[in-house]
Amino acid sequence: MAFLELHDLKTHFPVREGGLFSKETTYIKAVDGVTLKIEKGSILGLVGESGCGKSTLSRTVMQLQASTSGHVILDGEDLTALPRHEVRSRRLDFQMIFQDPYASLNPRMTVYSTLAEAICQRHPNLKNDKDALTKKVSELMATVGLDARFMRKYPHEFSGGQRQRIAIARALAPEPKLIIADEPVSALDVSIQSQILNLLLDLRDDLGLTMIFISHDLSVVRYIADDIAVMFAGKIVEYGGAEEVFHNPQHDYTKKLLSAIPHIKATA
Repeated sequence: MAFLELHDLKTHFPVREGGLFSKETTYIKAVDGVTLKIEKGSILGLVGESGCGKSTLSRTVMQLQASTSGHVILDGEDLTALPRHEVRSRRLDFQMIFQDPYASLNPRMTVYSTLAEAICQRHPNLKNDKDALTKKVSELMATVGLDARFMRKYPHEFSGGQRQRIAIARALAPEPKLIIADEPVSALDVSIQSQILNLLLDLRDDLGLTMIFISHDLSVVRYIADDIAVMFAGKIVEYGGAEEVFHNPQHDYTKKLLSAIPHIKATA
């Protein structure tokens, strides 16, 4: 059994046509029968244009959005069958990194407060041991390449790349087994993007994380992912090894995405 399995997962949203009092209902099929398997310690790149259903799929896997049908099985446990209170406690095992690090961090909380709060979700006993908690925060900051001297600063005092490192540290704090990264580098400068991608690769290797990396950029996904799933109109239209998908695409939509990657022509 794979570490994460999605079986015919569907997330549909009802839309009432013909006005407020109409009885006719249609459905937006944001996720429409997705089946995937992700092995432990691997990175799946989920790619597709805006509106294809990538973010809805990630929120459904995270159990932040209820599925219409299907199953999300993490490490042998069907998350879709759990009561809501059990999902909340289980969510320590799967965390999310969002696109905009500034919007996802509380501007009124210092780095220390943000990370300490997340650490104590897994280790509540540390609330009463400030020295041990501070040491944990320091170690976590070092893990993502941040100087522990800055733990008392606020998010606005950091650069965009540093804020994303803080967001990654917060996701790591509860010691999850699965990380879902939703466009984590698209808001960053190109020079910073590579640093964050390399950090995520190092974390995967050092911590044995399993990861879903979501992007609209096939070239970025190719760099970080072991396998690539191409999503279009709520469905997975192509799946395979990263190099295989990149060099030998089978679906017309994948070919379209590849053709949209800019190429710099050498001039004489």
